[in-house]
Amino acid sequence: MPLRIHLCSGPRNVSTALMYAFAQRPDTRVVDEPLYAHYLRNTGAPHPGRDEILSTMEHSGKKVIQETFLGACDRSVLFIKNMGHHLIELDWTFLDQMTTVFLIRDPEQMLPSLIHQVPEPELADTALAMQRKVFDDLTRRGQSPCVLDAREVLTNPEKILRNLCQKLGLRFDPVMLHWEAKPIPEDGIWAPHWYHVIHTTTGFAPYRHKPGPFPDFLRPLLSECIPHYNYLYQHAIKA
Repeated sequence: MPLRIHLCSGPRNVSTALMYAFAQRPDTRVVDEPLYAHYLRNTGAPHPGRDEILSTMEHSGKKVIQETFLGACDRSVLFIKNMGHHLIELDWTFLDQMTTVFLIRDPEQMLPSLIHQVPEPELADTALAMQRKVFDDLTRRGQSPCVLDAREVLTNPEKILRNLCQKLGLRFDPVMLHWEAKPIPEDGIWAPHWYHVIHTTTGFAPYRHKPGPFPDFLRPLLSECIPHYNYLYQHAIKA
C-alpha cells in the first residue's frame, strides 16, 4: 500500500511548490486538486477557468475519493495537493486512510494576493476555518497531523522538508529542493490562472515580506482569519 499524503492547503501559498518538490521524487506520484470540480459544482464559485474545470474533471467528490485518494497508485508514495475548502459535502472518514499535512499562510500576506484571482473573498475562500475544523476532527480521532507554515518553509526549505519527511516516515531526497523552470505534466488545467510565478522558479524562493499598505476593505476578513491561523500556527514545524 502506498503512503497516501493529503496536503490540505489554503490558496496563495507554497502548495504548488511543495507539489513540485514531491514530484521530483522517483518514488512519488503527485495529483493536483482532484476535488476542484466537486467544489465548484457545490458552491458556484466564479473561479478563473471554471467552465473548463467543470467540463473536464469529475464532479462527484465521492467518486474522486474512491478512485484518486484511495485508488490504485503505481508508486510507493501518493501526494495529493488539495485545498481545504474543497472538502465540503463529504464524509471525512476517508482521511483515516490518509496522512494529512496542513499548509497555512499568514492571512495578512495571503489576502492581498488572493484578490487577484478572487476579487471579493470570504472566509471560506481562505480555507483557514475549514483547515482548523479538519485538524480538530483528525486530532479527536487520534491523529497527529503535521502543520507547515509558508513563511517557515521558505525560510529554511531543507530543514522543514527533512523534518516533514522524518515525521512521514520517508527518506529525505535532496532532489525535492530543485526543479526546472517550466510546467509539469501533473499541473491542473487552471495552471495558467494561478501558477505563472511557480513556472519561473527552479526551487523554493527566499521568504520576502510583502510591503505596502493592507487594503482596508479586507480588514474585516483579516480579523476573521487571524484566530484560525494563530490556532494552527502553534502546531507548525518551525525553521
